[in-house]
Amino acid sequence: MRAVRYDAHHQPPRLVEAPDPDCPPRGAVIAVRATGVCRSDWHAWRGHDDSVSLPHIPGHEFAGVIEKVGSEVTRFRTGDRVTAPFILACGSCEQCRAGATQVCPRQQQPGFDLPGTWAEQVAISEADLNLVALPEEIDMTLAAGLGCRVGTAHHALRTQARVAAGEQVVVHGCGGLGLACVMVALAAGADVVAVDISDRALAAAAALGATPVPAGDGVEERVHEATGGGAHISLDALGSAVTARAAIGSLRPRGRHVQVGLLLGEDADPPLPIGRVIAQELQILGSHGLAVAEYRQLLADVAGGGLDLAATVGRMIAFEDLPTAMSEMDQGPATAGITVATLG
Repeated sequence: MRAVRYDAHHQPPRLVEAPDPDCPPRGAVIAVRATGVCRSDWHAWRGHDDSVSLPHIPGHEFAGVIEKVGSEVTRFRTGDRVTAPFILACGSCEQCRAGATQVCPRQQQPGFDLPGTWAEQVAISEADLNLVALPEEIDMTLAAGLGCRVGTAHHALRTQARVAAGEQVVVHGCGGLGLACVMVALAAGADVVAVDISDRALAAAAALGATPVPAGDGVEERVHEATGGGAHISLDALGSAVTARAAIGSLRPRGRHVQVGLLLGEDADPPLPIGRVIAQELQILGSHGLAVAEYRQLLADVAGGGLDLAATVGRMIAFEDLPTAMSEMDQGPATAGITVATLG
């Protein structure tokens, strides 16, 4: 099969011929039809994730059609349209039994400790648990972001932050993940302030219905002014020491901060204003992916028109352009929204 692979960190990825993946007895092999380009892929390529072994095929967002199913799989068959969260759970541990598959301690992740979705085929373990059937009305190119950006935003706001109608939400960082957070918060009936250094990203957030606020010096004060005293909920959707601190500083007393963007590399252990957290009884919450069980509500929100997946896609590229797309992330996002590569 064709795949995009890099042999060393920060070495340009290249298009190669790779062996077809084996099909596990309880797993499936998926013919990838669309795959996303995510900042997490860039972090892995730059060497910020020690779970990656070289040489490596990146990519963890996809939609496709089942090519093969293992002999022990009962819920799916060849030809089914599917996606999956980027966290593949074991199905048998305490967290999985409680439905919290997104924090399975035995989890595996395509594009990180497993070969990823920047390939014509990808293997998915424990298919009966981890695969999600895609309704016919959801296009593959739009579904590719469900397992990471859109799903992560949905979990962060609906499950972790418990967003309610009428609340003030601020999203720091309005790339693909941030725009998905803006969309989910607006669909829940919240008022949203969007913060970014990019005029293009702010314009994309404003087009969704958010109030744009430029990042930089004084951003916390500007957010407090825009929200009438601070946000009830803040999200760092970029993942940096600067945006994490600014997001916490954007809260009103007893507000909830959700850290959604990965803090890796030099930002892995940022200093945070814990004195303010104590004095104002703020909550700091982590958010990691999306539980498989949450897909039902997510897909219902999409089908009901509450979430317009097309609004999260910034550009479409060919599979052959993935190496260039990775390199472009050194200069920051190439476009507002998700970049999606199509195959076949």
